[in-house]
Amino acid sequence: MTLDELRNLDPKDMPNWPLPAQIGTLLFMIGLIVFLGYYLVLGDQLNELDSTQRQEEQLKQTYLDKKRQAVNLEALEQQLAEIQRSFGALLKQLPSKSEMESLLTEINQAGIGRGLQFELFRPGGEIKSAEMAELPISIRLSGTYKELASFISDVGQLSRIVTLGDIKLTPLETKAAASPRLSMEATAKTYRSLEPEERLASIQKKEANK
Repeated sequence: MTLDELRNLDPKDMPNWPLPAQIGTLLFMIGLIVFLGYYLVLGDQLNELDSTQRQEEQLKQTYLDKKRQAVNLEALEQQLAEIQRSFGALLKQLPSKSEMESLLTEINQAGIGRGLQFELFRPGGEIKSAEMAELPISIRLSGTYKELASFISDVGQLSRIVTLGDIKLTPLETKAAASPRLSMEATAKTYRSLEPEERLASIQKKEANK
């Protein structure tokens, strides 16, 4: 059919149209119905289906993660028990509040025993956590390099936990060149376990801050 013939077709007389025009119009109407049905009826359902499929993938991934955690649960529980045992053993090495004075004396004697001269030995304020209290001690002492090294080694071998940090060495002017002396400034840190009433107060303070 030509373009002019199509223009001359009467929409009110479709049953008498030529067969090609009737078939073309029917196909157009079918396509229009399918198009409208897809976007008006199936569009929302397809979006919902796509959302459901994404949710299914997320649930599958969550299931796999939980499964891996369940498989490793026994190993994790064993690790936790070992950590708790190690932490308990560490706490047992900490002095109580009444033992702190004797520990400070041990640190002082470790330096004197090596022939060192203390110029400063000043305990600071305690820093408390949930299980223990940290006591920093500012120290300054002088001696030969060997004496200072021996003192550091002795402190590390004390029965209680003591650490040395912020170490600063300064040469001292001496007449005896064969045995030069050094001044050492450092912060010694020791720790003690909290008393029951202190631990209770720490827990109550934490609860009050929540």
